[in-house]
Amino acid sequence: MPDTRDEGAEPPRPAMRRGRRLGVDVGDARIGVASCDPDGILATPVETVPGRDVPAALRRLAQIVAEYEPIEVVVGLPRSLNGTEGPAAAKVRGFAQGVAKVIAPVPVRLVDERMTTVTAAQGLRASGVRAKKGRSVVDQAAAVIILQSALEAERLSGKAPGEGVQSSV
Repeated sequence: MPDTRDEGAEPPRPAMRRGRRLGVDVGDARIGVASCDPDGILATPVETVPGRDVPAALRRLAQIVAEYEPIEVVVGLPRSLNGTEGPAAAKVRGFAQGVAKVIAPVPVRLVDERMTTVTAAQGLRASGVRAKKGRSVVDQAAAVIILQSALEAERLSGKAPGEGVQSSV
């Protein structure tokens, strides 16, 4: 009698690296931070770090990394809708290099974050969060979306998402 147990079964998914990750949404005034569970299933908000004082923001992110002990930090890279990079992306690349420098040897990766802040703001508005009260929450929600999409990309491909950032030493 033939073995038919595997007929119609989905092919095995690529292995997901185990370990907590942090997601970061970099803005001019605020930096949203999110974390996920060690199995990389669910991203949740952590905090909003003031972003205008970059050295202080980098110190706070280093403290968060020390506390959460992630296997990597995923930073959202703002590209335009057609995929090109403008001044905001250049600023985030520089900030990500600074993060990589202060948290080494923890790797930092840049992932496409198109529309995350818009999506986060729409979701919060739909759930009744007021705009003024919700600004810091929007940054955290955007970080959650960045991290969740990075986790999904890794789950589908079996590879670390985005591109690695080299710390400029």
